[in-house]
Amino acid sequence: MATTEGVFERISEVYDPAVLVNIVGLGLIYEVLVEERTAKVKMTLASQTCPEAPHIPDMLRRRVNTLEDIDGTEVEIVWEPTWTPQRISPAGREALGLDPEE
Repeated sequence: MATTEGVFERISEVYDPAVLVNIVGLGLIYEVLVEERTAKVKMTLASQTCPEAPHIPDMLRRRVNTLEDIDGTEVEIVWEPTWTPQRISPAGREALGLDPEE
């Protein structure tokens, strides 16, 4: 049976092509649920004008749908709360060359 942790692990394999940091490390994932055989992901993007905006949710969907017990993935893009650089994880900050303490 698919778990939230398993789905989250797969999402961690999806990278923002503009910065080459995974979308979990960037703080773009707000919620992950598994209901029966459907993964439900609530996420944001760093910017509404992000050129990768249409591609990142599709990459996420394709990656999560490779899980054996998942029949489909619903991705909801939300703009509240607003993404800020403070949401970037320490590992993401390090990968981007930012101060991990900021």
